[in-house]
Amino acid sequence: MSSASMAACFNYENSPKQTNKGDKKDNNLNIMDAAMHRPQSASSRQDEELMQKSTRALSSTTDPLEKLRLMCLSRGAVGILGLGRVFRRMDDDGSKQLNKDEFINGIRKSGVELSNEDAEELFERFDTDKSGSVSLDEFLMKIRPPMSESRRAIIEQAFKKLDKSGDGLITVADIRNVYSVNSHPRYMSGEETADQVLTKFLGNFETEGTADGRVTLEEFMNYYSAIGVSIDNDCYFDLMMRQAYKL
Repeated sequence: MSSASMAACFNYENSPKQTNKGDKKDNNLNIMDAAMHRPQSASSRQDEELMQKSTRALSSTTDPLEKLRLMCLSRGAVGILGLGRVFRRMDDDGSKQLNKDEFINGIRKSGVELSNEDAEELFERFDTDKSGSVSLDEFLMKIRPPMSESRRAIIEQAFKKLDKSGDGLITVADIRNVYSVNSHPRYMSGEETADQVLTKFLGNFETEGTADGRVTLEEFMNYYSAIGVSIDNDCYFDLMMRQAYKL
């Protein structure tokens, strides 16, 4: 982050805030407050901008890796999550390695329309030691849109705040005492329980049909790296995360 951006963040965070005397500091995050500051679904402004921007960029891209990345992002912030989950399911032995057939089939099963020629070129690019397999972790990390160190750091900070158990997963049990659902309309009306509201909140970081209520750091990072594509300024991204998670 540039010195100017850092200064802007400093001034924003240290600007006087209006408070009412007698108000007690609430350590719980209001789930509705977080919803206003962070993208929630494909209908959000940031997600729409991401999909439109990625779709436009596809027409002028020839690099297979960039094509695959943009095809995923054209589906919204969960596009890369979906690709990652397909590959993870294919790693039956837990070796975190995929051979060429598994790699190409994984791309096909994800629904991404990448040609066999491009898929094979990608495989050869990542099979640097010519062992006939590629590192799943390395590949998925490369697919993720590039991020500055400051963005990665603030995303990890938010994840750690939510991961109360420290087991590397965010679950309903973790956020039950972090988020207040009292102002959520479906909770207030009695249509949903607190846990149902929280489960849907976690579902924002997972792909449809594969939500399990357990969000990993990889899923959390992939979601916000995608959202970050439509946010050019590191300072604004930082403030968005701080406001959403009261960091």
